[in-house]
Amino acid sequence: MNGIIIVNKEKGMTSHDVVNQIRKIFQTKKVGHLGTLDPNATGILAICINDATKLVQFLVEHDKTYIARVCLGKKTDTYDLDGNIIDSAKVEKIDVEELDTILQDFIGKQLQVPPIYSSIKVNGKKLYEYARNNEKIEILPREIEVYHIKRISELIYENDCCFFDLYLEVSKGTYVRSLCADIGEKMNIPSSMAELCRIKLGNFDIKDAYMLKDIREGNYRLITMVEALSNLPFFSSEEVLKKARFGMKMPIKMVLKNSIDKPKRIAIREKNKLIAIYELTNDLNYYKAVRVWN
Repeated sequence: MNGIIIVNKEKGMTSHDVVNQIRKIFQTKKVGHLGTLDPNATGILAICINDATKLVQFLVEHDKTYIARVCLGKKTDTYDLDGNIIDSAKVEKIDVEELDTILQDFIGKQLQVPPIYSSIKVNGKKLYEYARNNEKIEILPREIEVYHIKRISELIYENDCCFFDLYLEVSKGTYVRSLCADIGEKMNIPSSMAELCRIKLGNFDIKDAYMLKDIREGNYRLITMVEALSNLPFFSSEEVLKKARFGMKMPIKMVLKNSIDKPKRIAIREKNKLIAIYELTNDLNYYKAVRVWN
């Protein structure tokens, strides 16, 4: 059984917990996921099973969509409310127009410093390991992009803090926790992320996600490898298939015929079976195989 299953992760589980559960349900060790969710985050965790694990490198590049709850009034060392409070302030009144204007300042490409409590590796060690050992480490900013950000709730004042919900569309590698902390920085108010739900990952939508309980009971649909790559152009002529089965380089004219467009990446299929993924060479004259399925 090869394919992708979209899990609606529950709060309190690690992404690795979900992977282990899927391994037991499908009785296979070949399981991987497309992007970690923090234990207290919920929503889409796309799980690749068996041969579909070879798709991970092509699917992790997808953009992501989240609903996040921001807490103005408390900042923690983890940038979410599960961490230790390092700064706080009583919040009684927020200028809504100022808040909405500040949010729009985050749209576009920017450099973001990831949280120290994250699984990014530096010198072969995860950042959270440095944090837990109280070791100093330089965290370099990474380029991210925020495509869309919008406040989607009224402001809620509770326990000397102000809460509101955000809708965000962001690039791969974006830490919403860092965004929540940065929003507070711009407002001169300590802030953290209170809640997070991932509602979209590339073409995968939360409406197509299943709870683990449903999956255990057999109530799920496995997404095929061909479906998972629906964003790529597919080719399946007999001439192309003959070369693709052996991972042979193909002249671009043979693949595209009279097409003017030269897609960077293409997929080769035979009916509903994925045969290979090819990428355009630097000289733009050939397609070379980057992954072949026997």
